[in-house]
Amino acid sequence: MNSKRFKLLGGILGIALVVTLAVVGKNANEGKTFLSVATASTGGTYYPIGVGLANVWSNALKEQDVHVTGQSSAGSIENIDLMQKNEAQLSILQSLMAVEAWEGVRNFAGRPYKDLRSISMLWPNVEHFVLMDNKLNSGNLSDIGATRYSVGPQASGTEQSTMIILQGVQLSKKNIDPEYLGYGDTISAMRDGRLDGGALPAGVPASAVTDMYASGVRARLLDVTDEQLEAINEVANSWFRFVIAPDTYPNQKQAVNTIAQPNILTTTRFLDEKTVYTLTKAMFENLDAVHGVHSSAKYISLENALKGVGVPLHIGAWRYYREVGIAIPDELTPPEAKTLADTTTAQRG
Repeated sequence: MNSKRFKLLGGILGIALVVTLAVVGKNANEGKTFLSVATASTGGTYYPIGVGLANVWSNALKEQDVHVTGQSSAGSIENIDLMQKNEAQLSILQSLMAVEAWEGVRNFAGRPYKDLRSISMLWPNVEHFVLMDNKLNSGNLSDIGATRYSVGPQASGTEQSTMIILQGVQLSKKNIDPEYLGYGDTISAMRDGRLDGGALPAGVPASAVTDMYASGVRARLLDVTDEQLEAINEVANSWFRFVIAPDTYPNQKQAVNTIAQPNILTTTRFLDEKTVYTLTKAMFENLDAVHGVHSSAKYISLENALKGVGVPLHIGAWRYYREVGIAIPDELTPPEAKTLADTTTAQRG
């Protein structure tokens, strides 16, 4: 066999091998479900809980070939964009951002996202407003004025909710020198003297806040007064009182009277009913594993599942809750379920 014929035969065999491997790879993935859950920056609570839930689902649903991974992001607003592009099929959102998207107000004015669906409340997103000691006066939110303050990454849920909160206490970006940092970077900048403070909404305990106290940064958490809470809710009624108990963080001797809003697990109507039903069922039937992923995950329970949820449920989650006897408010009933009920009634008629 001459060299030209040998090279030709080798090329044909090489192409055949590539095609064969591609077919084998395709067949290996047949019947498997690959899902991604969008979270937020790695220094907060969204990321470890999202990754932890993904691991619980992947382990619990291994025999069903469901594989879930967590991905970091800029937070709630980007997460909605990721779901719209199908670059994430699940995401954790601040309740405030989810309702804004559903209703088409503020950040989503004129472009409501009616494909959004909720699955469950996960945990309360506790507002951690940290400030260097040398900037303290009253010890509450009013001290943020005229400081170098991080409001969260640009276009993140942290930035949006922080600005609504500051609006409630008569502050805006004009009153501060704003920075747009993630949680870990905020604490690093405070430690280096480049920043006075920042907003770090997260479950308790937040790793960045633990780092702040443990590493000796001369800063503390700010309180939110009852009057400030009332004024904030006049701008957007999304927060409730939350007390961070003493010694939650290293060297934190006093209770912190702050506020919180729910974080919710969401998807879109395009994820099929069976998959969402299976995910919801697996989460609530493996609560020991779920509660082990982060201290804030202890709030995940059937009793808390619908607390603070303001977006209609996905029909798969709705079916699971009905099966286990959870009362579902009319406003959380999926449009798909209402259409199905109307069709059934018409057929019977």
